Amino acid sequence: MSFQFSLTIMLYFQMVIMAGTVMLAYYFEYTDTFTVNVQGFFCYDSSYTKPYPGPDESSDIPPVLLLSLVTGVPVLVIIVGETVVFCLQVATRDFENQEKTLLTGDCCYINPLVRRTVRFLGIYTFGLFATDIFVNAGQVVTGNLAPHFLTVCKPNYTALGCRQFTQFITDANACTGIPDLVIKARRTFPSKDAALSVYAALYLAMYITSTIKAKGTRLAKPVLCLGLMCLAFLTGINRVAEYRNHWSDVIAGFLIGISIAVFLVVCVVNNFKGRRTEHEHWPTENLAQMPIISIPRVENPLEKNHLTAFAEVT
Repeated sequence: MSFQFSLTIMLYFQMVIMAGTVMLAYYFEYTDTFTVNVQGFFCYDSSYTKPYPGPDESSDIPPVLLLSLVTGVPVLVIIVGETVVFCLQVATRDFENQEKTLLTGDCCYINPLVRRTVRFLGIYTFGLFATDIFVNAGQVVTGNLAPHFLTVCKPNYTALGCRQFTQFITDANACTGIPDLVIKARRTFPSKDAALSVYAALYLAMYITSTIKAKGTRLAKPVLCLGLMCLAFLTGINRVAEYRNHWSDVIAGFLIGISIAVFLVVCVVNNFKGRRTEHEHWPTENLAQMPIISIPRVENPLEKNHLTAFAEVT
């Protein structure tokens, strides 16, 4: 009874954590609960006078395409991969040696296919929302300016008294442009597109490397994994090329995505390895039933001579 109770508590606890993560990501993304830090700028700063590239929807990699890829491709690959592994285990009659998770008491078990798929996809989803939270928190706290900030800000340099390039403007009302564009131009560090793309690519690459053990895939696996990582890096480069982010924004996004993916894969899902089954452990109760092997005793000639000499003395 205590085991079932603790299992239920842990399940509810994980659901609460997941729900809290989703809600926090929602508040960061779609509400004004967290105010963006207003960072100042120098008059006529050339770092922020790049042309406005247009809304994100006009980008070569629009948000809809990026979100579709980072959510759809890993889900599809993990489901197909786990199904193939499960079918191969059943075909090789290794079904009884698969990992099982106790659900209730000693009678009910979760199917290994369902358990592994739900675990890997659940951890991936949690990491996706965690990456979004880290990125949004960094953008809100730093308030770093986009390369096209002054283009959408449209400051009135005459009213601000800009007489030299070294004059620093800290007035929150210095911009006369569209407020929504100005706020969006203040949220660039770190790059969300770079973080999400590299997180999805690295998580999927580590899954493919750790799970696929078939012969003949020695070259196919690195090609596929490097291809995924290349697409993620191209996403970051595209952000810089379109003047939507600085290089520092993209690099910071890459570091966040890589760190979260590595942490979850190594420390949480244990490199996608299953738990040890009871067949892998030698039961201690069988040690007493093991036959005792008797080793014949070999007489030592020195010992025999010593005993003979001792008998002659006595």
